[in-house]
Amino acid sequence: MIATLSLIDLIIVFAYFAVVFYIARWATLRRTHSHSDAATADYFLSGKSEGWFVIGAALFASNIGSEIILGLAGSGARADMPNAQFEILASLVLIILGWVFVPFYLKTGVYTMPQFLEMRYSSAARNYLSVVSILAYVLTKISLIIFSGALIFDMFGIPFWTGAIIIVLSTGFYTVLGGLTAVIYTDMVQTFILLAGTIAVTYIGLDQLGGWNEMTNTIAAASTEPGNPSVQQFFNMWRPMSDTNYPWTGMLFGAPILGVWYWCTDQFIVQKVLSAKNVSEARKGSLFAGFLKLLPVFIFLVPGIIAYALMKKGLLVYSLDNPDQAMPAMITTLLPVGLKGLAIAALLAALMSSLSSAFNSSSTLFTIDFYKRWKPEASEKKLVRVGQLATVVLVLVSLAWIPFMKTLMGGGMFHYLQSIQAYISPPIAAVFLLGLFIKRINARGAIVALWSGFVLGVTRLVTEFMAKEGMIRAEEGSLLHTLLGINFLHYALFLFLFCAVILILVSLTAPQQSDEQLKLVTYQKQRGEKSTGFKTDLWLTLLLIAAVLVLWILFSPWGLAG
Repeated sequence: MIATLSLIDLIIVFAYFAVVFYIARWATLRRTHSHSDAATADYFLSGKSEGWFVIGAALFASNIGSEIILGLAGSGARADMPNAQFEILASLVLIILGWVFVPFYLKTGVYTMPQFLEMRYSSAARNYLSVVSILAYVLTKISLIIFSGALIFDMFGIPFWTGAIIIVLSTGFYTVLGGLTAVIYTDMVQTFILLAGTIAVTYIGLDQLGGWNEMTNTIAAASTEPGNPSVQQFFNMWRPMSDTNYPWTGMLFGAPILGVWYWCTDQFIVQKVLSAKNVSEARKGSLFAGFLKLLPVFIFLVPGIIAYALMKKGLLVYSLDNPDQAMPAMITTLLPVGLKGLAIAALLAALMSSLSSAFNSSSTLFTIDFYKRWKPEASEKKLVRVGQLATVVLVLVSLAWIPFMKTLMGGGMFHYLQSIQAYISPPIAAVFLLGLFIKRINARGAIVALWSGFVLGVTRLVTEFMAKEGMIRAEEGSLLHTLLGINFLHYALFLFLFCAVILILVSLTAPQQSDEQLKLVTYQKQRGEKSTGFKTDLWLTLLLIAAVLVLWILFSPWGLAG
C-alpha cells in the first residue's frame, strides 16, 4: 500500500483510523463511567438512548460492508443488474421493521432476538435461533467481510492473510473495548466517509469515460462482440421467470423473505433499533436507513457498469474472470491524490462498520442467550468480559471457514451472500412473521417448523457444495438434479411456504398458549393509541414507497434500458 499511495493519501487513511479510535475511546470512557447495574445495557445496547439519525446511519453502515461494495460493483461489471433489487427491496422491508416489528421489540424490552422468540414460543426456539444466528455470522458475515477486506489489502501488495489479521485486530480492538456505543457512533462517521468516497469514484469514473451517453454507446458497441452483454442487460433489473439466477418471480416473492429475516429478525441489524430511546425514534431511524438503501444502486452498482465501459475503451484493467475487482481497479487507477486516500478510507469504513457490528452482535447472543442463562448470578462486569472473549473465538472460527467459502463463490461475493441466506432465513422469517399475527400457533409448531426448514436448507447448501467440488454427480432427471436445479430464490419461497404450513398444522396438535403469554408478543386490538410522530412517520413511509416505484420503472425495459 505504501508503494502505491502518496503521502497525502496515507495521511487521510491514518486520519480515518485516528477518528475511529478516538470515538472508540470516548465510548469506552462513557461505558466505564456508567452505573454498574446498567453496565450490560450500556455495553450491548448503548444505554437505550439513541436518536433516529444515529440509528439510521448505523443500520446503513452495518449493512454496507466492503463485501457489499465490491460485490455490487462486480455485479454491475458482469451485467447482473437484478442484484439492485436486493437493495431496493431492503427499503420496503425496513418499513416493515419500523411499523410491524419495532413496537414489539421495544415494548418487551428484549436484548436479543432469541429472547423475543422465547417470549413468543419457548426456550427451545430461543436456543435454535441463537445457534443458527451465530452460525450465520460465521458463514455470511464475519468470514466474508474478512475475506473481502483482505482482498483490498491484497491489491496493494499486502499478503491475503496478513491483511485479514490487520482487519481483525484493528476492528476487534475498538469493538471489544467500546461495545455497541463504539459500533453505533463509528458507524455514523463511517457512513459519511463511505458516501463521500464512493460518490467520488462514481463521478470521476463517469467523467473519465466522457459522460453517461458515452458509457451506453461503449456498451452498445461492445455488445456486438460474441458473449458480451447488451445495454438492456446492464440497465434492466427485471429478468424472465426462466432466468436461472434472478427471475422476477424469485425477486418479488423470494427475496423479501431473506429481507424479513435479515432486516427484521437478525440480531446483527435489529440490535441498532433496540438502542432507540422510543418507538418513534426507532421507526424514523428505520425509514432513514430505507432512504439510504436506495443509494447503493447508483454509488456501488453503477460504478461497476462504468468500470466495464472503461475497460472496453482501454482505460481500465481488471480480470473479466473476477469482476469483483472492478471497484478497487477504479480507485487505484482513476482517482487523483487525496481522493484515492478518501476512497480507500471509505472501503475500510464499510469493512470495519460491518465487522464491528457482527462482532458485537455475536458476543451479545452468546453472552445473553447462553452464558447468562447458565450463570445467572454472573456480575455485570463478568458478562461484558465473556462477550469480549466470545468475539475472539468467533473470529478464529471465521478465519478457518474462509478456505471452504471460496469454493461456493463461483457467482461472485454478492451471489454467495444471498444464496446462503436463502437457505437459512425462511423458517426464521416464518415463525417471527406469523407469530405476530396468528395467536393459534404455538411452541410445538415453531420448533418443528424451524428444524424441518433447517434440514431442507442445509441439505441444499451441502449438496450444492459437494456438486461444485465434484464429490457427487447430479444425473439428469434424478431427485438431486431437480433439487439443485431450483433457483435459490424460488427455493427460499418454497421453504417459507413449507415452514408456514408445518407451523400452522403442527400447532393444531397442541393447545394455544395463554393470553398472558401472548399479550406482549402478538397483535392486540388497540384503542386509537398512536405513537409520537405518527403522521410524520406515515408521510415518510409513503415518500419512500414512491421512491422505490420510481427506481423500479427507471431500471426496467421502459426506463434506462429502453
